[in-house]
Amino acid sequence: MSRFSECFFLVFGQLAVGGALGLAVPPFRVLDRGFYRSSGGIFAGFAVAFALANGVLSWQVGGLTGRPGAEFSLWIVFAALFVAYVTLLWGERSLLRARVFTATLCAGGVALTVSAEAFAPPSFGGALTWLYPLPFLTAAASLGAVATGMFLGHWYLIDLGLSIEPLARLLRFFMWVTVVHLIVLATVLGAAWASGGDAGRAATALLTEHRALFAARLLLGPVPALAIAWLIHRTLQIPQTMAATGLFYVAILFVMVGEMLGRLVLYQTGLPL
Repeated sequence: MSRFSECFFLVFGQLAVGGALGLAVPPFRVLDRGFYRSSGGIFAGFAVAFALANGVLSWQVGGLTGRPGAEFSLWIVFAALFVAYVTLLWGERSLLRARVFTATLCAGGVALTVSAEAFAPPSFGGALTWLYPLPFLTAAASLGAVATGMFLGHWYLIDLGLSIEPLARLLRFFMWVTVVHLIVLATVLGAAWASGGDAGRAATALLTEHRALFAARLLLGPVPALAIAWLIHRTLQIPQTMAATGLFYVAILFVMVGEMLGRLVLYQTGLPL
């Protein structure tokens, strides 16, 4: 794969990892297991598709040796564990299922961290080295939360007596992780600026040459997503779950567009914003 395509392709891996995290937010014993089977199946499908496609494309370019091979192995482990978790939802082995789910979350976090670190320019140093994977992880959490919220909103068409609390809980999680994501973006930009050298020059270029792109990344991404989240909050106070679900659709568009623009920032400057 070229660096350009890699920057954008990773978003689908983030969706799978964030989706696994999103499934951990609603209380398992309150929701019907069918919700986890359907939603988990979709996210596991993304995990499998991303792992296989990433492996095939890496093999075509330079082979699966060294770091590409290690990344591929990590994503395969994550995908296999995710599929195993979804499969266990049809049985009653609750302890094993819980352990597999925990392992799925850990494997996804490790795989995403390793893939994120591969984008870090060798000349970037200081605190930015440690902070580099964080925007990928917080963005994955935000993306997974809003996608899970959208899926859960549809579940209210099936379970008509379901309490509004699981959806409100997911909404609160989405709002918090999106706020954290914005704080992480600001922290990474500040760390790059303070580091000087190539990282400092990249931060300067972002705020001068690419300022329109950076503004679009924020104003078409997490900022309006938070505004939509507030509208969802007000809608759930009515309560009107179908209107809230429609707003989740709008929110996920903003989150996805923001991430795509963030990938363009990554390609242009090397900064994970």
